[in-house]
Amino acid sequence: MNKITKETTIEEILEEFPDTVNIFMNYGIPCLVCGEPLWGTVEEAAEKYKVNLNELLTKLNKECDRKQKGLRQI
Repeated sequence: MNKITKETTIEEILEEFPDTVNIFMNYGIPCLVCGEPLWGTVEEAAEKYKVNLNELLTKLNKECDRKQKGLRQI
């Protein structure tokens, strides 16, 4: 995954970057591991839970970039 966009599904993100669950939880967005499955896009979740979409995308992409860089160093 190159970049998370507002159209990226929560399932895709958690499948590739399971550690992002903490970001979703910090924003009060329930997710797959929390016992309440959430299907849909990042944009839909941000709207539903009244979260700043740009801020959420920034945090998710920072975490994913960090993980991808770490994987490349191995």
